[in-house]
Amino acid sequence: MSGEGVDDPIARAALARVLPADAHAGIDDPGLEPRLRELAATHHRKYWERSINPGSAHLEVEAQHRHQRSILDLTSDEQDALLTTIEHSAVETEWADVTPYRFLDALIKVATEVFYATPGTPAWPMVGYEPGPSRGAGVAISHTALSTTEFGAIDDGYDAVIIGAGPGGGTAAGVLCEAGLRVLLVDRDEFQHYDDVGRDHLANHRLSTYGHNTGPDDDGNPRVYAGDGSHDELVVNKPWDMMWSNNAMTVGGGARVYQGMAWRLLPEDFRLASIYGVPDRSSLADWPLDYDELEPYYDRAEWELGVCGDGSAHPVMGHRSRPYPMKPFGLDPEGERLAEGAKALGLNVGPVPLLINSEPYNGRAQCVGCGECVGFACPSDAKNGSWNTYVIAALQTGRCDLVTGTRAEQITVDAAGRVTGVDLVQWATGARRHVRGGQVVVAAGAMESARLLLASRSGAHPDGIGNGTDQVGRHLQGHHYVFAFGLFDDPVIDMNGPGVTIGTCDYNHDPASGVIGGAIHNEVIKLPILHHAWALPPGTPRWGLDAKSAMRDLYLRTSHLYGPIQEIPTPDCRITLADGVLDKHGAPVAKWGGAYHPDTVKASDVHRHRAQAWLQASGATETWMFPPAGPFGAGQHQAGTCRMGDDPVTSVTDRWGRVHGHDNLWVMDGSLHVSNGGFNPVLSIYALALRAAEKLASG
Repeated sequence: MSGEGVDDPIARAALARVLPADAHAGIDDPGLEPRLRELAATHHRKYWERSINPGSAHLEVEAQHRHQRSILDLTSDEQDALLTTIEHSAVETEWADVTPYRFLDALIKVATEVFYATPGTPAWPMVGYEPGPSRGAGVAISHTALSTTEFGAIDDGYDAVIIGAGPGGGTAAGVLCEAGLRVLLVDRDEFQHYDDVGRDHLANHRLSTYGHNTGPDDDGNPRVYAGDGSHDELVVNKPWDMMWSNNAMTVGGGARVYQGMAWRLLPEDFRLASIYGVPDRSSLADWPLDYDELEPYYDRAEWELGVCGDGSAHPVMGHRSRPYPMKPFGLDPEGERLAEGAKALGLNVGPVPLLINSEPYNGRAQCVGCGECVGFACPSDAKNGSWNTYVIAALQTGRCDLVTGTRAEQITVDAAGRVTGVDLVQWATGARRHVRGGQVVVAAGAMESARLLLASRSGAHPDGIGNGTDQVGRHLQGHHYVFAFGLFDDPVIDMNGPGVTIGTCDYNHDPASGVIGGAIHNEVIKLPILHHAWALPPGTPRWGLDAKSAMRDLYLRTSHLYGPIQEIPTPDCRITLADGVLDKHGAPVAKWGGAYHPDTVKASDVHRHRAQAWLQASGATETWMFPPAGPFGAGQHQAGTCRMGDDPVTSVTDRWGRVHGHDNLWVMDGSLHVSNGGFNPVLSIYALALRAAEKLASG
């Protein structure tokens, strides 16, 4: 019989056949032993205890029954044949405590996560993955460092208190401080230096199997997931769980680890209801402003932050005041093949605009072409966001105090209901402060901004501030993504990051069919473990030499097209306060849920076939897709919960982001979005924050 734990020889023999050595090392490579043991003691412990160890005992009994020998005495072919019977649950002995399939599934998970996700693993050169860098930085690399104010040292009052130091709040701080206001900028988590973010391929914002590389941690930070109402509500304690729906929490917000796509919304995106009508059970509406009104702020954001792109490449885009400040990244081999396919289809294509330095810009280095872009901090600080532009500018004025590790519990009001300030709690200690604010700006992300407004109850605002017409928290949106993959005869991935080089906006609108689409573009360089999780063709062997060969042979030859669908908002996709569920300091937490509108799912199905057709026209010898995404989720593109509008009955803020009925309470994040576009929404968040903060500063 087998022993217990990671030293069980039966389990190790099975692992060695799941990811065997051939011309390249396998899972039993000595260099992987420390990581195997580390994960077995932490994240993989449950797989060993619940599945691998009990299953190994049954595997040995099965071997003795079939061969009258220990599995350790079987040939490799005999061991493989035995695992095949396990895979098909064709066992001849009784299995208790664990099913054969679950046992094999655990073996595969442990083996692949160690083999493909461990730094320095032999898998990386085997498949052709090079984390980089692949080019020079152009100037000396100097990572941003921000000075913070101790919680106990903040003043009793400020001209403006800003909740959230992400793209919206950080941008607002820069504008307001430059205008002469004294500002307290509050962030729920800490500022993370580049080295703090880390490079764990299993715990990041692209593949969050076992965690995120930003905050918050899981200490007293629950949320409640309500789904579509067809099942019991679920208390979710791990912020990296999909059902928690985290948008990276650190100074800079999601921009610290984003891909940096910097699309503007199209002119049509501001008047969807006028163009398409309002589908049944939806809350699709026009924005209270148009593209022309926002264009100067798009331009300002592109130049003050730094965007690379080609302003003439996508003819459906609105007019531009200026070109992009930096040239785009050039086409890689994948982009060249996709450009040929686009020409055959008559598609207009061009570079994807990125908040990444394609050349040194404003004293900071250029992209060094690494293979660890989206989901991680930038090794050359070439990703541009509020934390390394506007927040620095705010701090340099001497008029900004940045306090981190601090959560806003409530916006306070006087007896007449006028906003007076914010109650704050220091997360680590539970210490509390009330800070007066002449102006209060809420920029905590769509889920937390709505939660804060709803939690700010008083006699004047019994249902939460700004919620007199039950609009706060409604119309929650994210992005429903489509994916298509194509296999080429020759390598198309050249490991020269970031890798996203080509896209089309031709499919963003199709009024004749009633389908509201989105952009389609190629993907950044994939982590090997992510490729294993996402991009293998259906029917690829899950274990053994053939599975290993598939990763080796397909990794560099697989193209990936994807893009977001412009979701149809509904009032039932929403944030409320969870009943009876509190954080560790006693504050009510967010409950969220809803279901995709049927028209969103319909558009997604149309869109993924368009992506597949593009790959086929580009010469892919095999293409495959996955069904449209499952349960509704807001994710890192969360928006819409405090939508702007001219009518207080159907919106939370006015056209400037000022909460209806309150001349000194503002929202400056994706919560404002009436619709979320068929693009990553961050450039619109920056532009709207510039516009709103300018209005606030002007009085």
